[in-house]
Amino acid sequence: MPRPLPRTFSISSLTAPVAMGYVPLGAVFGFLFVQAGGSGWLAMASSLLVYAGAAQFMMVPMLAAGLPVSAIALATLVLNLRHVFYGLSLLNTLPACRWRRWYCIFALTDETYSVLTALPAQERASRMALISALNQGWWVLGTALGAVLGTQAQIGLAGLDFVLAALFAVLAVEQWRARRDVVPIWIAIAAYAASSVLMPSQALAIAIALCLLAAALRPARPAPRTGAAHD
Repeated sequence: MPRPLPRTFSISSLTAPVAMGYVPLGAVFGFLFVQAGGSGWLAMASSLLVYAGAAQFMMVPMLAAGLPVSAIALATLVLNLRHVFYGLSLLNTLPACRWRRWYCIFALTDETYSVLTALPAQERASRMALISALNQGWWVLGTALGAVLGTQAQIGLAGLDFVLAALFAVLAVEQWRARRDVVPIWIAIAAYAASSVLMPSQALAIAIALCLLAAALRPARPAPRTGAAHD
């Protein structure tokens, strides 16, 4: 019998897994940015005004190579295009306040989306801005720590690249606990396995495309009764 969901969710418990991933990963970004010759304040400005995770890591070698800003902006747009589809699924639960709504659109990341969609729909609007701000705060904090370390010492970063994989694993488990639907997990595993065989160099991109196709073709699940979900 599925375990009933709790009536309320603590903000700290929701963002703690993200903090465990964002602080060290943000520190890696800040460290690499400074080591590549950038200023610490520019690393901070990037995390405050760009806040694009993987795109920020991609930006470091592009800046070091002297590529124009237009090329970096285009690459960032392509990499983050998936967020458009994330946003479409949250349109009906965005905050009514205009500035909060625009901030939530700006601050939507993979991890924030995962946390928000694990919440009951009726609780998202009231918590979305705070969760988004806390998650960005963890990233900015990590960036600041990494920028300071990057100007002071040479530190090995081996093994920290696994933090993001561990973070997504935790978020996947939380999604399953909230929805009790194991089919998306098996679809993702099968898609990546098939992609690794067909085209190993582009396995992740192909797996994402296959998962999107499967999600579009899969019949909608009936909404659970309110009493069954919360009582």
